Amino acid sequence: MASSKEAYRVELRAAARQLGERGLYSAAKWAAELLVGIEPDATPAPSSVMDTPSSSGSAASGGRLLHLHRSGGSSFRRRLRPGAAEAGTPLGGVSYVSTPIPDDDAFDVGGDRYLLAKTYFDCREYRRAAHVLRGQTGRKAVFLRCYALYTAGEKRKEEETVELEGSLGKSNAVNQELVALERELATHRRTGAIDSFCLYLYGIVLRDKGSEALARTVLVESVNSYPWNWSAWLELQSLCTSSDILNNLNIKNHWMKDFFLASAHLELKMHEEALKRYERLMGVFRCSDYIQAQIATVQYSMRDLDEADMIFEELLRTDPFRVDSMDVYSNLLYAKESSTALSFLAHRVFLTDKYRPESCCIIANYYSLKGQHEKSVLYFQRALKLNRKYLSAWTLMGHEFVELKNTPAAIDAYRRAVDINPRDYRAWYGLGQIYEMMGMPFYAVYYFRKSSYLQPNDARLWNAMAQCYESDQLQMIEEAIKCYERSANNNDTEGIALHQLAKLHGMLGQSEEAAFYYKKDLERMEVEERQGQNFVEALLFLAKHCKSIGRFEEAEHYCTRLLDYTGPERETAKSILQGLKRAQSVLPLMDIDHFAM
Repeated sequence: MASSKEAYRVELRAAARQLGERGLYSAAKWAAELLVGIEPDATPAPSSVMDTPSSSGSAASGGRLLHLHRSGGSSFRRRLRPGAAEAGTPLGGVSYVSTPIPDDDAFDVGGDRYLLAKTYFDCREYRRAAHVLRGQTGRKAVFLRCYALYTAGEKRKEEETVELEGSLGKSNAVNQELVALERELATHRRTGAIDSFCLYLYGIVLRDKGSEALARTVLVESVNSYPWNWSAWLELQSLCTSSDILNNLNIKNHWMKDFFLASAHLELKMHEEALKRYERLMGVFRCSDYIQAQIATVQYSMRDLDEADMIFEELLRTDPFRVDSMDVYSNLLYAKESSTALSFLAHRVFLTDKYRPESCCIIANYYSLKGQHEKSVLYFQRALKLNRKYLSAWTLMGHEFVELKNTPAAIDAYRRAVDINPRDYRAWYGLGQIYEMMGMPFYAVYYFRKSSYLQPNDARLWNAMAQCYESDQLQMIEEAIKCYERSANNNDTEGIALHQLAKLHGMLGQSEEAAFYYKKDLERMEVEERQGQNFVEALLFLAKHCKSIGRFEEAEHYCTRLLDYTGPERETAKSILQGLKRAQSVLPLMDIDHFAM
């Protein structure tokens, strides 16, 4: 096991250096963090299973969601979910290729010019960097020149957008370098004079031009030839909009593939598969904050808020200046309505780096929880000025505009979120809510269908769609019943579905079905120790139903319980009990007459 860990260290150490030299700082940061996340060899393996590396291939695979102060120093790093597999090697097995050394790394070809260009690039003088490298044919120089041109084009596109439409406006501005870059990189690929980094850039150019199928092919070639570029994996993930596309990718067997599949499964809402893969990866990368943050995100998405809360707390204890993934933690604290914990988190990220989009989003969530929606919108807008494609900010800002009754702005924010990621179920759900509030249930149902398709295990979405079908304009009771059934089967914690199913079946004259759901709803409320109008309504219906089918003892039981309440239901229960006594006194006389005959 020690040798396999050392192999990972060698690969990641080389990758962090090579990626940093090419200006791919995000991927270099990811590789370096993962390198530090490998458990030291001195730590004994928890089980003998971990001593044998696996050589098998890959296994078959919110609304804003309180903070509970916990004592105890147990570390999540040492604890996996019961039944989770532990192994010293991730699912993808050992590397299929040793750490490659790009051509220009082995010897100095135009090294002084490259050093100057890289300095200009780091100073954000992108066109100067590209100009210095004109005429250079080494693959390392070609990549930096093309990457500098692409970045310069993106910078100019953003400037044009701000000049024409404002910092948050829409614009038809495009990157003017795309055509020339596509032509050059296509030629290099056709002649074989292209490396994995240029393939990565070529995939981005193709994606920006709308050629998604070819972009996927090119990005697969990139990660197959150099699997440590996490930025390439993320671009490939963004193009995998369905499980079918993901399963059909021709990716070679490498342990980096498991990081990709786990992240892709999380993005596609395949939470169980994602959780299994991340827990398996923890077998080697036990000290990885990245994997812990991803597991917490999965738990949050599965609405296991307490478990996710515990992991995020552990992350902040070990890395108090962390900002990555803390926006997800702020959503969790918002959902649990923990203003104290959210205030502490907002203050911490403000002092750490107040100009990170995630920091602005966390502060916006804090103001939203306090009911200061105007301030919340202001900070969401700041986050979007820093990153126009920050998906959560658009969606959550839409929620704030709903609170402020600014319908047009809410619709625009939700639509911008959908444009960035059509798989964001929260934005589709927000659009459905808006159109439902506007009295347009046909439009609302369309958007609720979209959201429930993307997140079929969320009972809230099915409840919302069912309520649309119940509206006066639609009156589609059968469809509403189907939606409530889906909600009840997906752990409807609010208890809306069971009660509505009982009422709707009662409206249709289906008393047996109505009694079934009233009884289940009554059992749920008893377990949760809830009592209210729904509880009284269920008792009254069941008392009447049991009397009508001759189950007098059950009817008497429900009526007796109703006597504990005040209001007209109590008088009705008394009346039913009197009727039951009369009926029970008549039955013996009827039996006597029957035998006399």
